Amino acid sequence: MLNFSLYNPTRIHFGQGQIAQISGEIPADAKVLVTYGGGSIKNNGVYSQVTEALKNHQWFEFSGIEPNPSYDTLMRAQQLIKAHDIDYLLAVGGGSVVDGTKFIAAAALYEGDDPWDILAKGQEVTRALPLAAVLTLPATGSESNGNSVVTRDGSKLAFSSALVRPLFAVLDPQVSLSLSDRQISNGVVDAFVHITEQYLTYPVDAKVQDRFAEGLLLTLIEEGPKALTEAGKTDLKVRGNIMWSATQALNGLIGAGVPQDWATHMIGHELTGAYGIDHARTLSIVLPAVMKVCRQSKREKLLQYAARVWQLTGEDQEQIIDEAIRLTEQFFVNMAVPVRLGEVNLGAADVEHLLAKLEQHGMSALGENGDITLAVSREILTAAL
Repeated sequence: MLNFSLYNPTRIHFGQGQIAQISGEIPADAKVLVTYGGGSIKNNGVYSQVTEALKNHQWFEFSGIEPNPSYDTLMRAQQLIKAHDIDYLLAVGGGSVVDGTKFIAAAALYEGDDPWDILAKGQEVTRALPLAAVLTLPATGSESNGNSVVTRDGSKLAFSSALVRPLFAVLDPQVSLSLSDRQISNGVVDAFVHITEQYLTYPVDAKVQDRFAEGLLLTLIEEGPKALTEAGKTDLKVRGNIMWSATQALNGLIGAGVPQDWATHMIGHELTGAYGIDHARTLSIVLPAVMKVCRQSKREKLLQYAARVWQLTGEDQEQIIDEAIRLTEQFFVNMAVPVRLGEVNLGAADVEHLLAKLEQHGMSALGENGDITLAVSREILTAAL
């Protein structure tokens, strides 16, 4: 196991009715900006619960944060922050809203010329407004980590800072019952790939992390398809297990002391930035291709994954790996997401454009070993056709 330091101060309030906890968590004298997306929270009861919880607070609202939040949208929130001396942010929504709110928090106190430099130039976040989250779409784990992804002019870039980790997060499975099938599918797949990015690398005898990761994968494989059935649409047990799995997938626990990959995400970001494809659907397309192209460097963990997650046995190791990849693709198909570029109307002609974007963003040494060059990324994208 590799050396690590692990600290996650986000307080989690999990379960039905927990939105009410907001009232006691946010300081009474705080000036709060509630951020959210397109307004679905006003139709599913979340907005009214948040309003009730904040009835004794001074608060304002900022809506319109889109999936893959855009820089231009997020910067408009700065006007409200300055006009009302906002000193606390409350993100109400899925990962995009939480990600966007993290950038708003960092941009509000940024002392440089352009807050985009936090993402484009890796400028350090030295100050940020405090924030918290009410999660409505389990997927990204953004509610309890310091990671954020923002899009500007076709470039989807990430930053990370402990200063934008939510102070607390409310996870009420009840609010996820109004999600569409597409949102459910995307959330489960996003969480699944977060886990594999930290698990499918090479062994370092991190038995605890491996077993946690495998348990989360098994839970998503078992519960994900249920959430798409008629019975599963109202099953709070199913939704609760998915929601908690998505949080555990990227709160630092399973990634502590192990090598991490993230090549699937970096390539996927270019697909979203260039073509607007749902984040999770880029991951379901790219991950199987990464598994195929990088099967030798990931060999030991692929075999472990095959045995422990898919219960595959036999003497032909190549066949076992092939079957594990096939079953992974089949799981994605069962979750109604694409596994080929052709399914999102992209072909060989688009590969060079994606490679150019990877090069532009400095993504030429990806993976746990830093050996996924642009040439290897070309192999991966070609394998995904």
